[in-house]
Amino acid sequence: MGNIMELEEMAAVQPAGLGDTVLARVFGASLDAALAAGSPPESSRLLAARARDIVSLRKRRSAAGYWEHLLRRARAQQARRAWPHAPAGAVPVSADQIMAAEPLICDLISRLSAPLPVPARGVAMAHVLLTDATGPVYERHSPVSLAAALEEVTVQLDPALPLLPSAAR
Repeated sequence: MGNIMELEEMAAVQPAGLGDTVLARVFGASLDAALAAGSPPESSRLLAARARDIVSLRKRRSAAGYWEHLLRRARAQQARRAWPHAPAGAVPVSADQIMAAEPLICDLISRLSAPLPVPARGVAMAHVLLTDATGPVYERHSPVSLAAALEEVTVQLDPALPLLPSAAR
């Protein structure tokens, strides 16, 4: 995360704009991790740019599509157990955990797809959960259950929460 802070110091003399948006996309994974951990979006220009980007309805619906794809992959993986000669997917997922958490995933998809504004932290948490190769989506022996992680995410996607954490103070 040090690289991001150095870039922000260099960019501090320039007004926020396209450059911040591009950098926010380049450093998306680390910025998502910071937002998911609770860093306020207004605490830095890159976090703010990333938050603006990921909370757009288009991006949230895209994220919901990835979660729908994950459900299809888990179903296919379970079907391969019954039909071992079926073609395998590129990256195995923790199909049992995913299918057990299907109602929570469907709720997450619904919240991401809804036209109501939601806090960036919840969207970032959904991104991190979906992309963390050591997390419960991909790792059966993850110390965190997928259901517990999804419950945390859906709490953060409550449209009744303040959009900016400082607004709660």
